[in-house]
Amino acid sequence: MRNWTPWFIKGDRFLDFLSFFAPITIGAITLGAMVIYRGEMDEQTRRHETIHFQQYLETLFLGFLLIYVFDWLWNLVKYRDGAKAYMMLRAEQEAYAFDEDESYLSTRKRWRWLFRRL
Repeated sequence: MRNWTPWFIKGDRFLDFLSFFAPITIGAITLGAMVIYRGEMDEQTRRHETIHFQQYLETLFLGFLLIYVFDWLWNLVKYRDGAKAYMMLRAEQEAYAFDEDESYLSTRKRWRWLFRRL
């Protein structure tokens, strides 16, 4: 499977709006084939969001959203802390674990994030 890349779009105001409702300040977010970011995007953030884009592709887009929301609600009940619930999401664990690895996107194993903790 080819490693497709998302479209990167600057959207400070949109992220300010989303951050109002989130347990963290959102610096970038992947929504389907688009990454919306604030300020200047560094390579680590670009890799992090591209990992999410690959997760979207693996789950046919809608699956990613369903898994992400399910994990979020499950973790929120389990940890009773929004920031911890976010950090324990399967999708976020893979992205944070490998966003500093410059070669990860070319060696990444498909669907690995779905079936085990990293």
